[in-house]
Amino acid sequence: MKIRTINVVPSLPEKLHSLRLLSQNVWFSWHPEAIRLFQHMNRDLWEECGHNPVLMLGLLDQKKVNELVKDEGFLDQLERVNRAFERYMSQMTPYSFQLEKPADYKIAYLSAEYGLTECLPLYSGGLGILSGDHLKSASDLNIPLVAVGLLYKEGYFHQVLNIDGWQVERYPDNNFYSMPIERIQNEKGSPLEVSIPMGNRKIIAHIWKIQVGRVSLYLLDTNNRANSQSDREITGKLYGGDREMRLQQEIVLGIGGVRALGALGIKPVVFHMNEGHSAFASLERIRFLKTNQGMNFNEAMEFVIASSVFTTHTPVPAGNDVFDQELMTKYFASYSESIGIPFNQLLELGKINVQDKNEPFCMTVFAMKSAAWCNGVSKIHSRVSKSMWKELWPNLTLKDIPIHPLTNGVHIPSWISLEMEQLYDRYLGPRWSEDPDNEKVWEQAMKIPDTELWRTKERRRERLIAFSRRRLANQLTRNGASRSELESAWNVLNPKALTIGFARRFATYKRGNLLFTDLDRLDKILNNRERPVQIIFAGKAHPADNNGKEFIKRIIQVSNDPRFRNRIVFIEDYNIHIARYLVQGCDVWLNNPRRPLEACGTSGMKAAANGILNMSVLDGWWDEAYKPELGWAIGNGEEHTEDAYADLMESRHIYDLLEKEIVPIFYKRGTDDLPHEWIQMMKSGLKHICPVFNSHRMVEDYMTQFYHPAASIALKLKEKNYAGAKALAEWKNRLNQAWSNVQILDVETSAERENKVNSELNVKVKVRVGELAPEDLSVEAYYGRLNLDNEITDSITVELFPTDKSDEATIYSGKLKLFQVGRFGMTIRVMPKHELNVNPLHSGIVKWG
Repeated sequence: MKIRTINVVPSLPEKLHSLRLLSQNVWFSWHPEAIRLFQHMNRDLWEECGHNPVLMLGLLDQKKVNELVKDEGFLDQLERVNRAFERYMSQMTPYSFQLEKPADYKIAYLSAEYGLTECLPLYSGGLGILSGDHLKSASDLNIPLVAVGLLYKEGYFHQVLNIDGWQVERYPDNNFYSMPIERIQNEKGSPLEVSIPMGNRKIIAHIWKIQVGRVSLYLLDTNNRANSQSDREITGKLYGGDREMRLQQEIVLGIGGVRALGALGIKPVVFHMNEGHSAFASLERIRFLKTNQGMNFNEAMEFVIASSVFTTHTPVPAGNDVFDQELMTKYFASYSESIGIPFNQLLELGKINVQDKNEPFCMTVFAMKSAAWCNGVSKIHSRVSKSMWKELWPNLTLKDIPIHPLTNGVHIPSWISLEMEQLYDRYLGPRWSEDPDNEKVWEQAMKIPDTELWRTKERRRERLIAFSRRRLANQLTRNGASRSELESAWNVLNPKALTIGFARRFATYKRGNLLFTDLDRLDKILNNRERPVQIIFAGKAHPADNNGKEFIKRIIQVSNDPRFRNRIVFIEDYNIHIARYLVQGCDVWLNNPRRPLEACGTSGMKAAANGILNMSVLDGWWDEAYKPELGWAIGNGEEHTEDAYADLMESRHIYDLLEKEIVPIFYKRGTDDLPHEWIQMMKSGLKHICPVFNSHRMVEDYMTQFYHPAASIALKLKEKNYAGAKALAEWKNRLNQAWSNVQILDVETSAERENKVNSELNVKVKVRVGELAPEDLSVEAYYGRLNLDNEITDSITVELFPTDKSDEATIYSGKLKLFQVGRFGMTIRVMPKHELNVNPLHSGIVKWG
């Protein structure tokens, strides 16, 4: 049977035409005036449609449309919102803050998932939410960025809890035609297609676009008739299927993503791989340069390395994608020919030990090898990542391993409540959201009257409780609960009680049931008549993670205990919509991962932007943000080796904090019935946390530390038909052949038995440069305080310069200032040096002496 597709779109009068434009841009999701506009049209329908304006416009009946056309108040509101939208979209001044000149190049951002708004379920958790916030801030800041991902027919699963509390997964299809997304067409009006190699066959992907303010997000979709049924399912489920399916998805994302940008005529200079899923993009970029520019593999690789940024998010080895040789052979044996190297050499790109024939191909290893600019997502995570991947750079000290810290942030306008937004407009200024990383803006938070801030917090808690009751009643109804059980659901929780929120992915290291180690003690805390406490949980376990599912089941069991039935609630099917209620309505945000396994964690940042106080293990971002006046630390930053002992000690610390500090401060009221000490902590959190831990600061850091330097060097390498890249590759080839002959022959210093502080130390080093020129080497004095193991800590480097030459060696000399008192050590470090070698540490080529 041949079925012809007929797309039907809403028919709106001319006066309402701008509604369609507003509905097609995710800009609406972080602008409260736009959300209020859609709510004005039909609040119930807005909720039924899952806050999807495209679907809502399609379901509006003609009677309501006719009413809106005659509603002067609505038309005025529409005009204001549309004017704000047009003003936003027309501000196209190139980004130039802290740059020597405006950014006149494109950055491609590749991620496997994007959490933009609740009506676009293309995310699973923190990685996707971060990607979405990254795009929103890039749009607000006018960063010249374009994004690429996959369009999943079923997205991530919907969570259903059965009567026993066991998680069951449901995968409803996404109807893309009723979402703020459009399919890209070619000049003939047909879907724009991209051909992608998939082993010995080709598959076809269509390209769709989501407009995120000024940033375009392009998504690849293999669900089309040109493909076999199995290939159509490649973009079926996010993180679904077996290892082969995962490899196929990452081929589509990386190789297909680069080809999609080419088909669209977009030519990025810098590529940012957000996690290792998209690392195959580097291979495709090499293939393109070889095919279209006549470059060999080494030349193309140098250009790709210099212009690639890689962000790792995973603090445990098991979280990094690896593929065995059999799978890699199936999908890349022939592809290796197109990039000009033998297949075994391609495999080595993803290995730490290239001599180990059994080592699988690791996407993170390949991403790090193919990107000069690598970062972790917090200071602790950077340290952990350096330890995880130190074997990639065996000749470097741990401190010098080139995985830099760049802490995540959140897009504050997307996560604050409407009430908080109105408070900020009044006291921070109506344009605060344009400069959310400005400390002076957030200093104004201290001027918000206690009464107004607390009443706002109470209203949001009341809404959270009402929302939780509705969700719980729906869960019970589906599971066949009795009338009495349903009636009790409408009475759980207390709108006036101290409310703790715990919502995140239910991986075991996040310890979702840590609070339950002593139920009798917890009972006394939660059921204190004068000072009640309650806890709301939410979160999903990965479909294959039965241990995580057991954690959820345990919470459900405890919540059904008569002692806790009115004090503990688990809300199923955690998503952006539920997250907003929680981070806007709780009083305390609990996070208790095993340190140091939390890469960053951003939910606490969202909570802080709504005046919620954090109680967390000192891991990820909280280790950087914590001060006693901002919240509470669980533990003192210990990293335990025995899990059971850590669980016992840290659960006791949580109970202690609740009993001795958190609960007493919350219920300590003044004569006006306000908890002034608590409110002061809320304000301090706004003042100190918000200007630092937001995605505007994060994206600007990416711009100044990575994007702009990468673009600058890439443009130099690209000049005169990539002459710079070719010269750099030739130099590295010569360097690799000559490096074994480089030798540190002698080191002389003017050091005495005791040296006065602030004196200068003369350093002279004799180096045999072999076939290299003296200018090919960077010779440095590597200096720092010694610890008890005689290891240099907090090192600094001072470059030494060629001052003399003999037949045997070159003399490098310089002065080192002794600026502190104590016991210090010094050694000499020799590395390659070339003006186009953007990150000498990345190659790992170094000699010490």
